Amino acid sequence: MKYLVTGGAGFIGSNFVHYLLDNYKDCQVINLDKLTYAGNLDNLKDIENDPRYSFVKGDIADPELVNKIFKDGIDVAVNFAAETHVDRSIGDPADFITTDVFGTYVLLEAARVYGLKKFIQISTDEVYGTIEIGKSSVETDQLLPRNPYSASKSGADRLAYSYFATYEVPVCVTRASNNYGFYQYPEKLVPLFVTNLLEEKPVPIYGDGKNIRDWLHVMDHCSGVDCVINNGINGEVYNIGGGNERENIEVVNIIFDQLKKPDSLKTYVKDRMGHDRRYSLCSDKTMALGWQPSHKFEECIRETIDWYVNNKWWWEKIKSGEYLEYYKKQYVDREIAE
Repeated sequence: MKYLVTGGAGFIGSNFVHYLLDNYKDCQVINLDKLTYAGNLDNLKDIENDPRYSFVKGDIADPELVNKIFKDGIDVAVNFAAETHVDRSIGDPADFITTDVFGTYVLLEAARVYGLKKFIQISTDEVYGTIEIGKSSVETDQLLPRNPYSASKSGADRLAYSYFATYEVPVCVTRASNNYGFYQYPEKLVPLFVTNLLEEKPVPIYGDGKNIRDWLHVMDHCSGVDCVINNGINGEVYNIGGGNERENIEVVNIIFDQLKKPDSLKTYVKDRMGHDRRYSLCSDKTMALGWQPSHKFEECIRETIDWYVNNKWWWEKIKSGEYLEYYKKQYVDREIAE
């Protein structure tokens, strides 16, 4: 089986590349990534010489390059490539529309012209918008994105479905909850807070810290996507949730406990615009295909914290240059919450 993994140098994409190579000895994996700030070939250092793996630096919004890759023959395309950080989308939405929507269109066009066995569009629980307590999103719920990032993912999500409905491209869409694990760029909560605390820097907690997210281990996400590739029905959407709903402050407190840091390093900052209060996924449809999450949050969140503690070589060089400029703008200059 020949896989195209777009965004394969990012957090989830690189873990999925590892997953494929670990689980399918005869597979071929092409990683297409333009190496924006969050793309990091260090994520794949251990498999860079694997003959089953190849890397192509390029943009999914480049039709000439994408067509060339598809023309050589692809069995399965998994589109992880995306601008993903909500905060960045609020400040500069243009890149999100270009990559998340137009880039997905380019991939779908190539799939339509050259054919393949399965196209997986990676979406997010954020397309459903905020969910009230006592309810969980199912795949047929209305999409109510409330920020440019989730809106761009909603557009790509439905565009992918349209290529199934109109052109019979064998598309499935997956919508996953908050991922955690190794190799996550330190703008997201867990790696940001762990690395800040290791540097004895304060951590920025939005609002009252009680926004609720469902935490999914990245390798459970990978196995869920794989299950949909093998068993999913074309044209269908599948939720992939971890079943681990936690207030943000609960996760923050686990990090502080693990690292033995004082509460004085907690800084409550003004909440971001359009900050959804709660996400929650019902994953029964995906579980009916035979998938189950296998990573226990209480254990694996601590393993994840330890990974960042033990791999300073990976993140220290990231937290410089563009990162520092973004961090100052996003957090240092932000108003303190009342």
